[in-house]
Amino acid sequence: MATLQFKGKNIIWNHHMSVPYHTLDLDEKLSYKQDKADGNLIVEGDNLPALKSLLPQYTGKIKCIYIDPPYNTGKEGWVYNDNVNSPLIKEWIGKEIAQDDLTRHDKWLSMMTPRLKLLRELLSDDGVIYISIDENESYHLRILMNEIFGEENFITEITIQRSKNGLGSKEGYSTCLDYILCYKRRAETNAFTGLEPDEDYIKRYNKEDEYGLYKVDGLFRKKGAGQRRKDSPGCFYPLYKRDDGSIQLEYDANLREIYPKLPNGDDGRWIWSKEFAKDKIYRLVCGAEETVYVKDYYSEDRRIKPKNLFSDNKYLTEVATEEIKDIFGKKLFDTPKPTQLIKDIVSNATKGDAIILDAFAGSGTTAQAVLELNEEDGGNRKFILIQMPENSEKEPNKNITRDITRERVIKVIEKKLKNKDIGFEYKRVGQPIDAETILSGQLPTYKQLAKYVYYLATGQSPKDKDIDEKKYLAGKVDHTEVYLLYTPDMEELKKMAITFEWAKEISKGNDNKKIVYAPACFMDDEYLEQFNIKFVSIPYNLFEREK
Repeated sequence: MATLQFKGKNIIWNHHMSVPYHTLDLDEKLSYKQDKADGNLIVEGDNLPALKSLLPQYTGKIKCIYIDPPYNTGKEGWVYNDNVNSPLIKEWIGKEIAQDDLTRHDKWLSMMTPRLKLLRELLSDDGVIYISIDENESYHLRILMNEIFGEENFITEITIQRSKNGLGSKEGYSTCLDYILCYKRRAETNAFTGLEPDEDYIKRYNKEDEYGLYKVDGLFRKKGAGQRRKDSPGCFYPLYKRDDGSIQLEYDANLREIYPKLPNGDDGRWIWSKEFAKDKIYRLVCGAEETVYVKDYYSEDRRIKPKNLFSDNKYLTEVATEEIKDIFGKKLFDTPKPTQLIKDIVSNATKGDAIILDAFAGSGTTAQAVLELNEEDGGNRKFILIQMPENSEKEPNKNITRDITRERVIKVIEKKLKNKDIGFEYKRVGQPIDAETILSGQLPTYKQLAKYVYYLATGQSPKDKDIDEKKYLAGKVDHTEVYLLYTPDMEELKKMAITFEWAKEISKGNDNKKIVYAPACFMDDEYLEQFNIKFVSIPYNLFEREK
């Protein structure tokens, strides 16, 4: 497999592992109908620490991810801001990426890599990730995705006509296309559900018999490779045409006998064996020139496979611009995505319950798509949006997350949905949970830290009901129990340690492996082994993942 080399790759390839977890702090004032949130979440902050901080609760639980990152055109004004401990990277921080920047591709790939790695961890085994992009980085992104997600997990590249008239010019060609790269988490899974058929699709089923609506779908004679009689002798047999065009298998000297013949007169073959055709004979019909066709019957639960060319007017950028004007009364972004685009890709990947994540949320189109889809098909999808405020020295009060993303979701619920009994939680990326922060006295709550250590120990998300602060239990899985000796009080925390008495108490009639996170341990290795305890020092060894 081809690999991609870029400046900074060896530095940032595992950078996501060193990014500290942060608290995600609830803002009740900016939350909306919080008691009706039911999993819907907006996160304000840099998406790199935000994604890392979602891991303890959402690892392997996100069914569909959609992201619309900067296209790196050199005109977007995006700035590299990842705090990577390297002289090379530190030279990049805080500088706007311009079109004539000879390292703009390196910087973009260095920004995307740790985020894609975290997104992969969040994706469920049957999950799908969609990434909007244009020709500036589509080639590089495809190779990078092959390295991170695996070439075998590539699904398709969707081509979208986003403009009828063209949006720019390259060597005499007016550009009008966007692309969406689509990958799934695991090659062996079936990740797609298909789309609900629309009215135009249903209208194609313009015939009806006792079995229901149908359309004549295709030839019963095999075409293309393997079409000859000798390729499948069991699929060569006579059919008998009745006066009404229906077909029977039983011999009748009074009926027209039909064999599968190739255009050159040679023997061909049918697509089904005679044995299989016995139960499906009602689906065969004879048309003009003794040609046999297969009836395709419509069913209520039918889902259709969309083509990877989206050229309908509903996918145009101007449609998305009008959507935002309709909500806010003015244009807010140059290249917004139309809601129908997100609805169609999300609908093809999810049905019923599912969590959809957008880590470059912008105006919140993904949330609108999720909410409208639920209303249309009765689903119970949840959205997670991550968006930076994008404030600066020039605009210290700017906050896209609060003033645009959040506001759009509220307006959609209040003005566009029949069911208005829907809400969301609004959280901010808070303080890091690392040694320096803890030693400075900025302490997370017990539950916040318990979720992190459980994830570190097991790679899984804990169940809230399994966290028992009184017993210092962070959770359990299989034959492993995870304990956290901790309290968000610095003076009390200094006194806490694993003692012989405590270890003996939790080990009564209990042979399970015990991973204990604690500030100190007053037992030697022999006793720890006796009680099947592994001691992990906090805060210094807090982020060493179990292998």
